[in-house]
Amino acid sequence: MLLTRLLNACHHFPGFVYAAARLCTATKTIEIDVRPRAGSKPCCSVCHKPASGYDQLPQRRFEFIPVWGFAVFLLYSMRRVSCRQCGVKVEEVPWATGKHQLTKAYMLYLAHWARKMSWKDTALSFHTSWEKVQQAVAYVVQWGLEHRELGVIRAIGVDEIAYGKGPEYLTLVYQIAAGCMRLLWVGEKRTKEAFQKFFDLIGTELASKIEFVCSDMWKPYLDLIKLNCTGALNILDRFHVVAKLNKAIDEIRAGEARQLVKDGYDPVLKKSRWCLLKRPENLTDHQRIKLMDVLRYNLKSVRAYPVQGILPAILGVRVADLGRQVPGSVVYRGHALAHRSTQKICRHRA
Repeated sequence: MLLTRLLNACHHFPGFVYAAARLCTATKTIEIDVRPRAGSKPCCSVCHKPASGYDQLPQRRFEFIPVWGFAVFLLYSMRRVSCRQCGVKVEEVPWATGKHQLTKAYMLYLAHWARKMSWKDTALSFHTSWEKVQQAVAYVVQWGLEHRELGVIRAIGVDEIAYGKGPEYLTLVYQIAAGCMRLLWVGEKRTKEAFQKFFDLIGTELASKIEFVCSDMWKPYLDLIKLNCTGALNILDRFHVVAKLNKAIDEIRAGEARQLVKDGYDPVLKKSRWCLLKRPENLTDHQRIKLMDVLRYNLKSVRAYPVQGILPAILGVRVADLGRQVPGSVVYRGHALAHRSTQKICRHRA
């Protein structure tokens, strides 16, 4: 089966013909000649309307999808047209756009793999350059922005991502509705001015219809969400809420530890930071004993524990019974054991 027959079945361009295909063993490439079909008129690249021919330019090479490890190039001599509206312009070809050396099909192919691998690995895998992978991704992103339909946005999520040295930040806004999760907007830095550009893009009417916003506790985000999404429920990130809570508990513990040392008491809160901040299921036996000592004092650290009542539940004790007098004898007189220091067989008297 001829290679031109396969190309016509997969990538058929009306008005053009795959003339011939040849293998160049020296460069390990496959070159395919393309010519205009007889009687077909070229189209203006500006207004996209048929126009009469003006002259012909030298042959250009367009990189196509590789086949069996061989680079494939389409060879075509571009025509210039004399358009009544636009003047003398280069014709429009269906397999490429502008001055790109890559065909549209190859750019889509590279962009598809660039989502699965890094741009460098994509370039190495398909024997191309990093710059061409970047051009392919930029083309696909630009096409998506031009054909994007926002529709009604009910729920969004906003967060930042660090990149480069410094680090620098990018503000990302996602649509997180059920069945539709997509990236809506990317802005430089994480400032009020950067985030406000997103609301300027979608407009006041669309922003007022947002019902749910997920974000962290970064103040510029909270202020702009309150200003633009007046009817939305702002759902805070659980991680940042717990981080703020743990920080408050640690500040209280540190302050009480310093005060106990100043007053001359035994620093019961010494080395108890992770006892208070750890997850209950991750506590060791030694840390549980440490928390038992903390419960003996009426400290703010105990009252500031994340969930009221969880500390006694973890240790299996009742706070109300701590410090009370024991009702009755604990050990009967006859069952008490002699102290080891009174035993004659004890080798170490001390």
